[in-house]
Amino acid sequence: MRWFMRFIVLACFCVIILLPSTALARGGSSYVVLDGDTGRVLLGENSDSQLPIASLTKIWTALVAIENSDLQDLVVISPKAAMAEGSSIYLQAGETVTVETLLYGLMLRSGNDAATALAEHVGGSVEGFVKLMNERAVIAGLNNTVFMNPSGLHDDQHLSSARDTAEMLRIALQNPSFKKIASTVLYRANTTNGILWENKHRLLREGASKQPVSSLKSATGTAFAGKTGFTKIAGRTLATAFQKEGQTCIVVTLNASDDWNVHRGLANRIWENYDLETVVKAGKYTVDKKFAIRVKEPILLQLDEKEQKQVRQVLHISRKKKEAILSIFIGDERIYAVPVIVETANR
Repeated sequence: MRWFMRFIVLACFCVIILLPSTALARGGSSYVVLDGDTGRVLLGENSDSQLPIASLTKIWTALVAIENSDLQDLVVISPKAAMAEGSSIYLQAGETVTVETLLYGLMLRSGNDAATALAEHVGGSVEGFVKLMNERAVIAGLNNTVFMNPSGLHDDQHLSSARDTAEMLRIALQNPSFKKIASTVLYRANTTNGILWENKHRLLREGASKQPVSSLKSATGTAFAGKTGFTKIAGRTLATAFQKEGQTCIVVTLNASDDWNVHRGLANRIWENYDLETVVKAGKYTVDKKFAIRVKEPILLQLDEKEQKQVRQVLHISRKKKEAILSIFIGDERIYAVPVIVETANR
């Protein structure tokens, strides 16, 4: 009997050892696909559930740092930054590095030391920078997001959702400096321990080379920006921006083991099922005999075949007819809205 019990204990121990690291993750999983231009949810599951996002946090860290500093600012690396826990770009205490180099180390190699150095420089302290991150999240409408640190190291209160995280990347990509950094595959660092940094995001490397990486399934469209993440609690987390023939989509998965292929598969579903449709052309539209509206830019939306038949436009005008909003609905759901110019009808 003792021999049998020992065998059972040993067998259980072996099973635990052989489980993939993502099996240690807790709290479920989720995914979302956003229209990269409008932010509309195209696909998703549990997309608003609050979960740990690991180093996807650094998307927001990078944006807040860019918005509140100059890329050529010089940063003296503190002992606290040099000794930061987790993934590292091996900064040395006392060395001087530009904000720009730290951002490349943050986004390409996920350096927690780079995150700490940026936080101390921009926010005066890690705590001060985290406050900036949360304030910016409120302004952006990220209602399911709370930051406790700039790196994504686990904290029970450090949570976001797939939808919020995808929106983070969508907003950040509107910043040219962020887009350039987040799209870079190789960067030669000029730090003390600097080497040629390669982006950890395999789909970006595939997109740059135009060749599949390793055993990834073939797919159309190109991944052009993104971020990887992992902790034992969060599991594997991944954010990717894809583009194809004018269409852009952003995919985020939280705690997905086969995330590279999942992202490619989700992007392919968008290319197969959604077309970029001109819902409203640019130009002047007469509303009645007295006034008209002018749409500066054409309104382009990714719609599937069913949605193309249900789409409708609704104009909301102020009482004094000086301001107007043009809303796009699919059935009863408003999916997009844009301010339009009010003019006299005979202009």
